[in-house]
Amino acid sequence: MPDRAPFDTNSDGTNSVGTKSVGTTSAGTTPVDTVLSQLTQVLEQRKHSTATDSSYVAKLHQEGLNKILKKVGEECAETIIAAKDAALSGDNQPLIYETADLWFHTLVMLSHVGEDYRAVLSELERRFDLSGLAEKAARNP
Repeated sequence: MPDRAPFDTNSDGTNSVGTKSVGTTSAGTTPVDTVLSQLTQVLEQRKHSTATDSSYVAKLHQEGLNKILKKVGEECAETIIAAKDAALSGDNQPLIYETADLWFHTLVMLSHVGEDYRAVLSELERRFDLSGLAEKAARNP
């Protein structure tokens, strides 16, 4: 695993998105939409930034889609390896870490082409009542 996450933790326990935890709120709800919305805002800001010496996301955007796709592929492979390791060891934490990296780099990719998580959620929602087999058959005549 890399020694630093895309969002480092500040001395007060918050991350660069400004949240202390991605877990549950005091009301017991998961702030998924809030986290994804905040992350989308940060990605969009960094997409237009020229601070490539201090922003990993700005540097990825500057290097272009092929570099971003390479990172998505690398993170995908790392996630697969982590899943196999988790199945053997019973320790899912490395799998969660690698999945977060994969999601993050996928969100960077979407940002680069002018989309965000909402387009993916809409597509998942569209598929919700479809049989996976029927959906696949509709794509492959």
